[in-house]
Amino acid sequence: MQILGRRLRQQISLKQAIGGCAYSTNKLIDVGQPTPASHPQLMKEGEITPGISTEEYISRRKSLLELLPEKSLAVLAAAPVKMMTDVVPYTFRQDADYLYLTGCQQPGGVAVLSHEGGLCMFMPEAKPHDVTWQGQIAGVDAALETFKAEQAYPISKLGEILPDMIRRSSKLFHNMLTATPTYTDLEAFRKATSIGKVKDLSSFTHELRWVKSPAELKLMRESASIACQALLQTMLHSKAYPHEGMLSAKVEYDCRMRGAQRMAFNPVVGGGSNASVIHYSRNDQIVKDGDLVLMDVGCELHGYVSDLTRTWPPCGRFSSVQEELYDLILQTNKECMKLCKPGSNIRQIHYYSVEMLLKGLKEIGILKNDTFSCYNQLNPTSIGHYLGMDVHDSAMVSYDRPLKPGVVITIEPGIYIPSTFDGPERYCGIGIRIEDEVLITETGCEVLTGSMPKEIKHID
Repeated sequence: MQILGRRLRQQISLKQAIGGCAYSTNKLIDVGQPTPASHPQLMKEGEITPGISTEEYISRRKSLLELLPEKSLAVLAAAPVKMMTDVVPYTFRQDADYLYLTGCQQPGGVAVLSHEGGLCMFMPEAKPHDVTWQGQIAGVDAALETFKAEQAYPISKLGEILPDMIRRSSKLFHNMLTATPTYTDLEAFRKATSIGKVKDLSSFTHELRWVKSPAELKLMRESASIACQALLQTMLHSKAYPHEGMLSAKVEYDCRMRGAQRMAFNPVVGGGSNASVIHYSRNDQIVKDGDLVLMDVGCELHGYVSDLTRTWPPCGRFSSVQEELYDLILQTNKECMKLCKPGSNIRQIHYYSVEMLLKGLKEIGILKNDTFSCYNQLNPTSIGHYLGMDVHDSAMVSYDRPLKPGVVITIEPGIYIPSTFDGPERYCGIGIRIEDEVLITETGCEVLTGSMPKEIKHID
């Protein structure tokens, strides 16, 4: 009787739930990307993209206008769709500046920002054929209601409206990397260029993106956490699947299963001498017994990326030679992190890492002298870079800039000894890098990838 009663209550509850849905008059409006109404599991009310509120997007635009000269105009185009074949596109990723200012995650639009009119968005027009094949996209209504633009027009009206805006402006700034003929072919734009009126906008947008807000840092912590968990699971499975391609597939699977939308870049999975190729990407070799594997991975979560590297022996333990080199990289990693605090800069940290590695490599016997040119053969990279919406974020901000609380950087000392290196044979063909994400705080730093093991005893 108890079982029968429970089943009857379940049936009544199910009918109530179905009835509630069947007679609902609410209709979701598809704007071509997640909204709080369509994806309540991802977004809260008042957010334009997951984790970032409408108020923050509006504040970003105000901050940009405060940096721009009076009566100037900023023009940003969405990233283009890149085709793999005639009908098959590559996975679309929005331009970071366009996304940062609008929240629109779709191609085809042009955003114009001015002191006079605020945000004006020119939106693509959905044709029935395109909707059938690719789904709904954001149009003029979405620009006004979802992205909170002050003005919005179909992209077909750009040629009529933008030229007058250009002529009335004192300066014209645009994102040169994503410039599109949609506006650069306009006579008014060409004329403005010819008289030196057109400048690159990136120096302003990168300045704004350099220091992260609390909402951005929350997403970056989550992105780092996902990448750490995925890489740790991959390390644990590496003995059973010592193949570069399988390890790449494993880490991507685990990132996606934990909520990441995509990888931040194609994982670097270099086994043996492949690890000495800094941006190795083939990932098609078996990792042999006794070899190390270097994995440089990162994922993207709602527009914010992670980036970390670990090196370990999948099929055994560190040899004495490997351990000697690994310990030098590890100690450099730790000492450089001590310098990560407000007021220091990436350039200073880099030079400190070069001094440490030069001294260590000479003591080990890999380098015969401590000249920079000799060192550069084994490590031509910087100790780190800024991190955020792009892997090499805020590229227009100098590495000489004093770090501030809210800036995220990487610390990634490494050594890359090719098989052809003219030095002790026992060290040839070894590549090691240990990379962590570091958030600059008021009192020092927070290591966002601190959960990932890197001590030899922990890895063994």
